[in-house]
Amino acid sequence: MFFRNLTFFRFPTATDFSEVDTLLPHALLKPVGALEMNSRGFISPFGREEKEVLSHRIAEHLWLTVGGEDKILPGAVVNDLLERKLEEIEEKEGRRPGGRERKRMKDDLLHELLPRAFVKSSRNDAFIDQLHGYVAVDTSSRKTGEYFMSDIRGLLGSFPAMPLNAEVAPRSILTGWIAGEPLPTGFSLGEECEMKDPVEGGAVVKCQHQELRCDEIDKHLDAGKQVTKLALVFEDNLSFVLGDDLIVRKLKFLDGALDQLEHADEDGRRAEFDARFALQSAEIRRLFLLLEEAFKLSKAD
Repeated sequence: MFFRNLTFFRFPTATDFSEVDTLLPHALLKPVGALEMNSRGFISPFGREEKEVLSHRIAEHLWLTVGGEDKILPGAVVNDLLERKLEEIEEKEGRRPGGRERKRMKDDLLHELLPRAFVKSSRNDAFIDQLHGYVAVDTSSRKTGEYFMSDIRGLLGSFPAMPLNAEVAPRSILTGWIAGEPLPTGFSLGEECEMKDPVEGGAVVKCQHQELRCDEIDKHLDAGKQVTKLALVFEDNLSFVLGDDLIVRKLKFLDGALDQLEHADEDGRRAEFDARFALQSAEIRRLFLLLEEAFKLSKAD
């Protein structure tokens, strides 16, 4: 399992995680109830079949996983059944139920359908770097990341995690890089970008499989467009698209990183998990520290 996106949050490095393993059994994912729409809780990073190991650690890195169960009940299905019942009443009684009665009928339908609805399972993973005070959630959605922070907050009782705060406007940094300013050591431009006119409702230009240092791109920059997403390569280890929201999307681990897995000595599923965890957490830390320096990210201490 490799992370495909990174949404970062910062927290004070003084945060105590020593009781996590004691607290996790009390915050497990429970099966969604017959009349519930969803359920959330912690599961083992090694999969739902694992019942005893609810977290994983390597050095200062802690791996936590939140599982979810969501009922699939399309609104169109509910509305179609409701309309049928409304038509039946209209035909039998010669009247069309009003708003309050329709709402009550819809609630009754939901209670009737929920126990028979399909359940969709999901999981979200996060690496917590206790040394440098950040959480990397495998999601491109800030909202999903915030949910994960709430889960950790509920687990620990308190967890003052905040989204990244850059002292320098990320758009200006990304725009400078594509315009030819020096990139951080080890970084090189990829072949994808998004540029926007800074005025409200302005033009948006998206480029893929495009050489980014070219006259065409320069013309857009000269017209005042700013870079909001930029594909980057970190050494021969990672490729990704960095947004002006500082979310890392389309993360891929390249041969330079994956070659390290071939030198792992131990066999077995757990050993493979350890090797991938060690590889990912180390590369994500290197990436985060470069972003921290380039964008002058504020610390949470």
